[in-house]
Amino acid sequence: MPESSHRFLEPAGWPKPKGYANGVATAGGLVFLGGIIGWNADQEFETDDFVGQAEQIFKSIVTLLQEAGGGPEHLVRMTWYVTEKKEYLARSRDLGRAYQDILGRHYPAMALVEVADLVEDRAKLEIEATAVISQT
Repeated sequence: MPESSHRFLEPAGWPKPKGYANGVATAGGLVFLGGIIGWNADQEFETDDFVGQAEQIFKSIVTLLQEAGGGPEHLVRMTWYVTEKKEYLARSRDLGRAYQDILGRHYPAMALVEVADLVEDRAKLEIEATAVISQT
């Protein structure tokens, strides 16, 4: 059997995902993070606040990138799915501060999509991300 060209990102203490992957790192240095929502490592929401959930997502992104051997500076793309565009716009200043506090001042290509709903009822947003981590 040939050696796998990718590995699944499963941080210590996180439950093993069922039917999906939190993230996948390829041998070529590409890292794909699945839709991350605002719950903690125990898959529990600690807040229903939009910015609070975003902060948890940013922390989870950092954890997954560290598992892949990188950090926020390696992000190249993020797609945000929000259930309330108006809330996103109204909280943009607080959201920006939270982003910078956790992810720094690195801004990858981003898209924002308003959706009718997310799979987890309490989730207010979900973020997919892609990173490139040099293999040299």
